[in-house]
Amino acid sequence: MKRLSRLLSLIPAITLASAQTVPIYGQCGGIGFTGSTICATGSACVVANPYYSQCIPGASTSSVSSISVTSTTGSGTTTSTSTSTSPTATVSGFVKTSGTQFTLNDEPFTVVGANSYWVGLMNYDTADMNTAFADIAATGATTVRTWGFNEVTTPDGVAYYQSWSGSTPTVNTGANGLENFDNVVAVAKAHGLRLIVTLTNNWYDLYGGMDVYVNQLLGQGSPHDFFYTNTTVIAAYKDYVKTFVSRYVNEPGILGWELANEPRCLGSTSATSGTCTISTISTWAAEISAYIKSIDANHLVAIGDEGFFNDPGNPIYVYQGSLGIDFDANLNISTLDFGTLHLYPDSWGEPANPFGTQWIEDHATAMLASNKPVILEEFGSTSNQSAVYATWYSTVLSTGLTGDLIWQAGSDLTNGPTPNDGYAVYPGSDVYVLDTQHAAALKARDGSA
Repeated sequence: MKRLSRLLSLIPAITLASAQTVPIYGQCGGIGFTGSTICATGSACVVANPYYSQCIPGASTSSVSSISVTSTTGSGTTTSTSTSTSPTATVSGFVKTSGTQFTLNDEPFTVVGANSYWVGLMNYDTADMNTAFADIAATGATTVRTWGFNEVTTPDGVAYYQSWSGSTPTVNTGANGLENFDNVVAVAKAHGLRLIVTLTNNWYDLYGGMDVYVNQLLGQGSPHDFFYTNTTVIAAYKDYVKTFVSRYVNEPGILGWELANEPRCLGSTSATSGTCTISTISTWAAEISAYIKSIDANHLVAIGDEGFFNDPGNPIYVYQGSLGIDFDANLNISTLDFGTLHLYPDSWGEPANPFGTQWIEDHATAMLASNKPVILEEFGSTSNQSAVYATWYSTVLSTGLTGDLIWQAGSDLTNGPTPNDGYAVYPGSDVYVLDTQHAAALKARDGSA
């Protein structure tokens, strides 16, 4: 605890567990917790899970027998209902932007939370979904980023959203398809969480994505970057986007849509046309974001990219513009509402710090220049996580960067722990507690609930 306390002191506006009164959104109980259980006036200590209780303003909890999601089909608006026991939470209205901030009903809205790509892909029942979202919500999270895709040529037992028979795609609207995603939205809402939904993937080895479209429509081994330029591929992707997005036009549990996870000129294979440039992806992003806006005027749109800069000659490759992304230029696309950056120094061959802090600072500068929100929507380190994340969190707070979503949430569910790639954060860990303290600090900075 002495080491953890020293780390947490790096983050301003954080009250440690030894305080007599626990601030709003602070920890007030849980397995191994030895601090105060007295919540600040106007809040009450609410049990989120065995590892964590939190001071919630105006708190009251109850169990409900069903949860619902608002979806829109060709015949109108429908409600899907699933049985689950979960706390009730009010999620209404649509998140908007004002300058560099997110807003909800003209008040500040803090985007903070985690990635959970797996929650809608593993055929979890709503009880397990409930546990997963409860673990995330217990940190004070408001937002979860998840996958709204899984391209398959042969269904393999997990939930999937589109299957391919040769060059013919079929969107799966059944129980292990979009009805499953209805449950994801509904259970997230029950915990007061909103979703950022990513609609395809740059990487073939993670639930399909761009290369499936290209290979099925143009032939195996076709260039990855044809996804951005080939009219047949673009039309097929738009068809999928239309079906998925249209279903949730009136759903407040969706915060926003992302065009792709980590788009680059190069995908999982080495197949490229040799003609993909920054303008290739920027042109595609402008077209697809405008298309989504034409379908859905309620939700925000972002690319979902890693935030690479275009500075030819820079010795660090994520700044050079060679990967097909120009962060500054893309922020100026009128149909994109916010920017995103990812941060994986280990994978990029850079030290966690000072590289990480500089990366955040540079994107905060770009945020101010564009006057749009920018979030650190994926980040991870495989060593010294608590110390590294404490420094990055402190930089997010001090630079005014709009928000952040850690990669990735972890939970212990019915059949064991959720996927762990070395970054997963499970309840009760040092990073889990750090995330909770950071969420409270970020909300305090923004003046949001």
